[in-house]
Amino acid sequence: MAKPVIAVVGRPNVGKSTLFNKLIGQRLSIVDDTPGVTRDRIYGDVEWAGHKVMLVDTGGIEPKTDDIILSGMRMQAQLAIDTANVIIFVVDMQTGVTATDADIASMLQKSGKPIVLCVNKCDRVGDVPPEFYEFYNLGLGDPIAVSSVHGHGTGDLLDEAYKNLPDDAFCDEEDSDTIKVAVIGKPNAGKSSLVNKVVGEDRTIVSDIAGTTRDAIDTLVENKFGSFNFIDTAGLRRQSKVDDKIEKYSVLRAKMAIERADVCVIMIDGTDGFTEQDSKVAGLALEQGKGCIIAVNKWDIVEKDGQTMDSYRKKLMVDFSFMPFAPIIFISAKTGQRLDRLFELIKYVHAQNTMRISTGKLNDILADATARVQPPSDKGKRLKIYYMTQASTCPPTFVAFCNRADLFHFSYQRYLENQIRSTFGLEGTPVRFVIRERGEK
Repeated sequence: MAKPVIAVVGRPNVGKSTLFNKLIGQRLSIVDDTPGVTRDRIYGDVEWAGHKVMLVDTGGIEPKTDDIILSGMRMQAQLAIDTANVIIFVVDMQTGVTATDADIASMLQKSGKPIVLCVNKCDRVGDVPPEFYEFYNLGLGDPIAVSSVHGHGTGDLLDEAYKNLPDDAFCDEEDSDTIKVAVIGKPNAGKSSLVNKVVGEDRTIVSDIAGTTRDAIDTLVENKFGSFNFIDTAGLRRQSKVDDKIEKYSVLRAKMAIERADVCVIMIDGTDGFTEQDSKVAGLALEQGKGCIIAVNKWDIVEKDGQTMDSYRKKLMVDFSFMPFAPIIFISAKTGQRLDRLFELIKYVHAQNTMRISTGKLNDILADATARVQPPSDKGKRLKIYYMTQASTCPPTFVAFCNRADLFHFSYQRYLENQIRSTFGLEGTPVRFVIRERGEK
């Protein structure tokens, strides 16, 4: 990544995510009083003193644990420490120095990176209580008193962190050619495994426990196909099944991820086949007008013969009849099967979603289509379509001007859409129509 990286680390529940959200100025990381809410690394941009840096929120570090998820969180935090230029070590004023804090401090000192000690939850302005001074015992230099809830001391904290960044670290160019790809699907379909395989490192925690991923996690991937930002989302399950408060946030995050993505890869568990939940997830992407690809994962463990893929594809085309334009690909996130083809599809679908068609070409198709199939009529009054133009992209939206909007039946819209698709492709992207009566604003 071009920007320098500052990692926020500490034990669970000291307020790392609250501080992270305060510094980046938006609620990106899930915050709750439950320890261990954040699990993976979450990235956000901070601009301070005219320079942008990448801030990384990590899961709480438990140095001594046998729990699968907790040890995964510790590994994620370690990866953040390894890639960071500066580390902000957050401790809790209210609980004082704990044995875990001392263990983490020695672990950080071994990393050899500059460390800024942030004493959080100092909510009184002006005077620091005597207990503040015990944090000098950690041997990390002068602590900085901060209240992440109120924002006191965050400026001093950033000043100190920026002071420790190398001068040549700043590179302020933003790559606008990056395609944002949201990986969506029901829990345990293999979304995080796909992201990890694509990146070539354990970017997100993977376990067989459904619902391991909670936040929407961004991962930048650059390869021979181009630049991609993969957004790994929490699995979307039925609303009635979501009773955990944290998971409710996760569902919201996944929906927000779809909103800011260019292309959505809808992951289906090949061993389970299509479920009602998959159609709900796909419906969200369709509503937002995103380019869509249906990826059937775990294809390496599906029992198959010569006909399996064809029959599976035909069945999916019936199941996803509401989005017949979406290409279907069979992959394995574990073995990396057909991932190159997936990248090609993502680029292709993105190009289709952003395609512009000239008004002249559109009206040639319109004239041809209306000559072939007469527009509908009612009581001797026939629909006349004067002309059509493309209003916007993402998704391609066409405005048709006619004499009577009520005669423009849905079936005739579908017919025109099919004519446009047969000429220009528009594969993997929804198409929208806006019907205007002449003289209507």
